[in-house]
Amino acid sequence: MGCTTVLVGKKASNDGSTMIARTDDGHFDVKKMVVVDPAKQPRKYKSVIGHLEIDLPNNPMRYTSCPSVDLKDGIWAATGINEANVGMTATETITTNPRVLAADPLVVYKKAKKRGEKDIPGGIGEEDILLLVLPYIKSAREGVLRLGKLLEKYGTYESNGIAFNDKDEAWWMETIGGHHWIARRVKDEEVVIMPNQFGLDQFDLKDAFGKQKENLCSKDLREFIEENFLDLTQNQETKGRARTETFNPRSAFGSNSSHDHVYNTPRAWYMGRTLCPTTYKWDGDDADFTPVSDDIPWSFVPEKKLAAEDVAELLSSHYENTPYDPFAKYAEKPGIYRPIGISRTGVTSICQIRGYMPKELQAVEWICFASTTYGAFVPLYTNVEKMPKYFSQVTMDTSTENLYWSSRLIGALTDANYGGAIMEIDRYKNAVASKGRGIIREYDEKMKKSKKYNLYEEANEKIAEMIKEETTKCLNKVLDVASKAMKNGYSRSDN
Repeated sequence: MGCTTVLVGKKASNDGSTMIARTDDGHFDVKKMVVVDPAKQPRKYKSVIGHLEIDLPNNPMRYTSCPSVDLKDGIWAATGINEANVGMTATETITTNPRVLAADPLVVYKKAKKRGEKDIPGGIGEEDILLLVLPYIKSAREGVLRLGKLLEKYGTYESNGIAFNDKDEAWWMETIGGHHWIARRVKDEEVVIMPNQFGLDQFDLKDAFGKQKENLCSKDLREFIEENFLDLTQNQETKGRARTETFNPRSAFGSNSSHDHVYNTPRAWYMGRTLCPTTYKWDGDDADFTPVSDDIPWSFVPEKKLAAEDVAELLSSHYENTPYDPFAKYAEKPGIYRPIGISRTGVTSICQIRGYMPKELQAVEWICFASTTYGAFVPLYTNVEKMPKYFSQVTMDTSTENLYWSSRLIGALTDANYGGAIMEIDRYKNAVASKGRGIIREYDEKMKKSKKYNLYEEANEKIAEMIKEETTKCLNKVLDVASKAMKNGYSRSDN
């Protein structure tokens, strides 16, 4: 499953917020946005894919979630913010290599083959992780540590990257084989870009096994690296062993294949090019980085600070202003690389924790359903007991009564008629972002002034009414464009 992640430190954002964002690129998974009440959080959880049973604590917090509507493969909660103002997005599928998987195999469910034998449960995975962690953590760091303990105890059946944020910090965590893991704090002034590859390109083992200020990992990671000759850093005392305290996890644990060069690294190249257009040279024979470079940094200090709308634009992109844009007439090599804004996305979120606000108002989650290239990002308060029906009441049947299916319809119609309809999408996105932000500003001021923090749901309902109106208008317009372009059109003047 492909996803793209962007993480923003508080000094890299325009207002001092931390932000974690990810496109959940399943296979046209039907998604909704809900609030999980503590009373409805399971105390004994059993996964569908791993067939694993886990006892959960008795003190869960309320949290938002974007689960699959069809639960045949599990919940797949994707993203959310809890009532302690901690955000989480889980997970981004990442790559690894045979050396790691041989040393610490993935924990895959094994069904009994003979009578009398027992099934062997698998580990945890994307289906489970948000539900197992987010309701129980009060900081981003706590999220890393709780998930780390679960991975060490139960293992995982897949390679994943997970992000957490609170008002001060954002953290990125990556699994290593079945039971090992590694995590780094995002520097306040930096933006992290993740395109489905093992991302961390630098790690401080001394800090991880000392003060743990910015680096965390599984308790035996140093021995795991040394015993399995995983560190590929040159000029070591013993080649293959981690004699240095700072090393490159990407080369040790990640992949480097021709598949990466069409599916993964081009996305990192485009995002880096957008964040730092003049800091590095991105084009030509003497470019610092190209779409097939394996050394594109995990993080950048952007040339300008980012607002939520900038993150949304990054995650909606398809190589605009490059030779690879599949829609551009000038493109020399259109469509050869996997775009960021892809057709099959179920939901995309930006978990924004606004540290400058009173704690009651800090959490805002920007949501976009279906393909980000054509969908609008809308901000919602998360300190609520329920979400508006336009976001939460989604079924498997196509309907214009919810944002998910309306967004799918807009995307399909526009993609087939891009030249004639994309202007309507630009107008739609701008209208929703400006009006949505305006409503949040209005209610921020109302609640700050009165010091009565009880208008969240009223604000969200107002936002839902606004986006339903704007979405209907957009759908009407792109349907009109698509209808006029139908191949079976004919008039007497065509004779």
